[in-house]
Amino acid sequence: MTGLLVVTAVPAEAEAIRAGLTDPTVTVTPVGVGPAVAGAATARLLALAEAAGRPYRAVVSAGIAGGFAGRVPIGGTVLATRSVAADLGAESPDGFIPVDELGMPPELLGGAVAVPADPGLLGALRAALPAATVGAVLTVNTVTGTAASTEALAARHPDAVAEAMEGYGVAVAAAQAGLPFAELRTVSNPIGPRDRGAWRMRKAFAALTEAAAALR
Repeated sequence: MTGLLVVTAVPAEAEAIRAGLTDPTVTVTPVGVGPAVAGAATARLLALAEAAGRPYRAVVSAGIAGGFAGRVPIGGTVLATRSVAADLGAESPDGFIPVDELGMPPELLGGAVAVPADPGLLGALRAALPAATVGAVLTVNTVTGTAASTEALAARHPDAVAEAMEGYGVAVAAAQAGLPFAELRTVSNPIGPRDRGAWRMRKAFAALTEAAAALR
């Protein structure tokens, strides 16, 4: 059995994590942007490792994210209690309906719409990163960009602290492989109206490097 598999969306996130790693058995691989490509690429990596007789022991989705203002600071580190497919569902006159409330048989959903982090893996990360904010991390296909949509999303998910674009896809791949999963993010910008001038990418990447020491 090999060590931990850490997947990121883009190479810059992978490089930031590698810069802070202290465990040589951790593999860090960028897999692409969005839940579909991230889930498919992660599943392929896990299948190839298992076929080679060197299966991974756990999977972490990591990278930078947007944070809900008032719930997590810019540059802060986030650990997910669960990774949520926040925009998987249907619109209605009464608001958004999650896909698991549309009456579909559970077997057609490919798993829960929210995948919980493995308790043991999350506990180890919390112990190593005691200052991290802990809560749900939302996975979206379209990044939230208006005050109204931010307010609606925060109201639907009162335990959410951040949003990104890959965690749920990676979580499903890990669950299908029977492996523990966790999601670690650092916050570069507040969720809401897009203001690139307010983004603090360097701060988020520096925080990701610092948090990488917990990945062991």
